[in-house]
Amino acid sequence: MINFSNFEKNTKIYFKDKNLLKQAFIHRSYINENLGSTLSHNERLEFLGDAVLELVVTDYIYKKYPNYTEGELTAIRSALVNAIIISEIASEIGMNDYLLLSKGEAKDNGKARQYILANTFEAYVGALYLDQGYNMANKFITHTLLPHTEEIVSKKLWRDAKSLVQEKAQEFVQVTPQYKVLHETGPDHDKHFTVGIFFGVNLIAEGKGKSKQEAEQKAAEAALKIKNWME
Repeated sequence: MINFSNFEKNTKIYFKDKNLLKQAFIHRSYINENLGSTLSHNERLEFLGDAVLELVVTDYIYKKYPNYTEGELTAIRSALVNAIIISEIASEIGMNDYLLLSKGEAKDNGKARQYILANTFEAYVGALYLDQGYNMANKFITHTLLPHTEEIVSKKLWRDAKSLVQEKAQEFVQVTPQYKVLHETGPDHDKHFTVGIFFGVNLIAEGKGKSKQEAEQKAAEAALKIKNWME
């Protein structure tokens, strides 16, 4: 049985209601295999935590960047609370070791695990809010997530990569980037695309994804790095 006391020691946050802490880590698949469980899965806590997370982040960036427009603030917030960043933070603080999953889900360490970790982080925020109030939830988010804000803003990671590379390409090399599918593999239900980004006839970078749109974004991100246009 998973012992959450070590997680509490690591985070230095001790729950009054230990069941609430445990529930934050229960994935729906675990309930399906453990029908006698007295606790539910974490989806309601995730719903609550998502709202708390959004409020804390919105309040922070609103005050930190007084000259940014609503659209820019929205883009920064979206970049900050996306599943990739949140799942990385969840891993850093050891959440992966405490997940309560079905045997099948426990074997999957790919993209699905990434989303489970991000959802667990949000559920934990919801549980913390219920257990100890807004100020403690705010303190936790401020300590774990908000330090990433500076990097996202300074490197313009909040900007859509395709929009940014188009802007930079027109400014520096006077061309509009073009995207072409270079490879397409897999059956219809599981396609994988490799897309190239071209400045004129020159192939600048490639990107891979499960959709053309995802591959184009990856190619645009790669081009920004190659051209050193991230700053």
